[in-house]
Amino acid sequence: MKVYGYTRVSTERQADKGESLAVQQRQIGGYAMMKGLEIGRVFVERRVCGSTRLTERPQGAALLAALEPGDVVVTAKLDRMFRSALDALDVLQQLKERGISLHMVDLGGDVTGNGISKLVFTILSAVAEAERDRIRERVRDVKRDQRERNRFLGGWVPFGMELAEDGSLVPDPIAQAAIATIREGRAAGRSLRQCAEMVRERHGIEVSHMTVKRVLGADRTAA
Repeated sequence: MKVYGYTRVSTERQADKGESLAVQQRQIGGYAMMKGLEIGRVFVERRVCGSTRLTERPQGAALLAALEPGDVVVTAKLDRMFRSALDALDVLQQLKERGISLHMVDLGGDVTGNGISKLVFTILSAVAEAERDRIRERVRDVKRDQRERNRFLGGWVPFGMELAEDGSLVPDPIAQAAIATIREGRAAGRSLRQCAEMVRERHGIEVSHMTVKRVLGADRTAA
């Protein structure tokens, strides 16, 4: 069994807030001594923003790569190691599956194997789900705003539109004329394939009967 420590600061000014590397190392050392653990190596993360996932940090990635079943990791505070509850929950579950113990001084000890483990996981799961909801809401709000501003959201450019340099969708005059022909043909009782043939004859555009169907379907949706 090997015991590792992990510390992180994002700026030099954090030393003034009691979160300096020296403070974290003293907390880890004191905890290890109390638990009868001998720290073999401390992975020190300097000037790395807390918003960066542990797996994407130089020392965080090195720590995870060095760990073997039965090893122990000690860190001073949850927010020194993880960017969010979602990140913490994901890594904690992986560590448990690998048989690795994680001790957090600020949470009272081993959060992967003893009595507080279930409580910690329950709390983190609830917070992580709230984070997922906020992420989904932000994505939904952004997409709604983009749609309202007629911005292209990816995928296929709708028939009748073209993508402008600023990322917005603007009408394609030729295709818009073809759409008018499709509507005219359908109103006259023409089949989908007959409407497609009308477009080819009038505008020189080859469209499939499925494209005609999508155009007419969009009309019904808009209505």
